[in-house]
Amino acid sequence: MDHYLEIKVLPDPEFEVATLFNALFAKLHRALADVGQGQIGVSFPLADKTLGPILRLHGKHAALEQLMAESWLKGLRDYTTASAILSVPASAKHRVVKRVQAKSSAERLRRRSVRNGRLSEQEALERISFANEARLKLPFIQMKSNSTAQSFCLFIQQGPLQAEAVAGTFSDYGLSPVATIPVF
Repeated sequence: MDHYLEIKVLPDPEFEVATLFNALFAKLHRALADVGQGQIGVSFPLADKTLGPILRLHGKHAALEQLMAESWLKGLRDYTTASAILSVPASAKHRVVKRVQAKSSAERLRRRSVRNGRLSEQEALERISFANEARLKLPFIQMKSNSTAQSFCLFIQQGPLQAEAVAGTFSDYGLSPVATIPVF
């Protein structure tokens, strides 16, 4: 994790920044599945209630170079700008950036109740409301599953700052429950 690059979503009158950011992250996810090999992590330097317009990619210079040599940004080049690959400052702290999933969703509870024969579809709709759904107060990316075509929220939690780096691998989302990325 000695290098990084930033991709910034540019304001556009036709599209919301969040919509473009979701599209950017979906393309990154596919690219990381193809060439990431668990060596590239992500962070969101302007995250607060939302993840903000900047996506920071972290990794070895060669891994970042290989990723950017792919045409994964095709279709988004007019809406984004990417920095050069830069060295991480020596004074950087570290943190875990990971996915967090809600314990249960109303939709999943409905499907399970119908599948197990406890309720009919109509009874499940009436008895299990979205008001009962566990809500996370974390920023998220709206994703669409390539395998099931269902939309879902990828909730992101940025952990506390740590003085030391922790090595590990990253998922095809660039996230890890253990490995840290530099923060500066």
